[in-house]
Amino acid sequence: MRAMENFEARIQFGNMEANLRFLEKTKVLQKEFKFLEIGSGTGGLLHFLLQQGYDIQGVEINPEVIQKSRALYGKLPLFLIDSVLLPFPNEAFDVVMSFDVFEHIPDSDGHLREVYRVLKPGGYYLLQTPNKYVNTVFETLRWKSLRWRKDHCALHSQKGLLSRFHRHGFEVQFFRIPVVTEFFKEKVRWYLGPLGTWLLQIFNPDRWPLVLSPNFYVKATKKY
Repeated sequence: MRAMENFEARIQFGNMEANLRFLEKTKVLQKEFKFLEIGSGTGGLLHFLLQQGYDIQGVEINPEVIQKSRALYGKLPLFLIDSVLLPFPNEAFDVVMSFDVFEHIPDSDGHLREVYRVLKPGGYYLLQTPNKYVNTVFETLRWKSLRWRKDHCALHSQKGLLSRFHRHGFEVQFFRIPVVTEFFKEKVRWYLGPLGTWLLQIFNPDRWPLVLSPNFYVKATKKY
């Protein structure tokens, strides 16, 4: 069990590195902006950006995870929520972000309505979420069943993301962020064993077209 927890912690750190590359590429990391992270988890990214001097708050739906964040980083501006509703006034933030969160939210439309509400006109929603087509295959191989579907209940294709975001008043830009890092390779080896290593040697997802990218990195701009 401890080995699994240590592995998941390393993977989370590896994902944070990729997420930070995405944030830097979008050029929205500006000190005068107000940020909100949805689904802060144990607070790694929230803590890092606070240390860099950014004005950021976070929300999280799991109280146990918030307790872990306090053990790791002390008291953070991280608030417990119990639905897609956000406890903030209209147009409170310049940037909202979420990473590996969107696919877990059954009410995608309600979530996007709330993000739109709390964003200032012209503000940005930055997110990373797995590709429906690729993640379906990976999770089925990982669990050797379809039990993962309850957790990853809102997976989207590229076309599906475009359509849903456009309906909620966002312009969408996709970013190519390399996914085959050492952390990604370790994750594949951990879950799929030698088969995963062999598959990566033959099928490098960084060379696939965007529509088949394992993860979508999205900058969605709120229309005025």
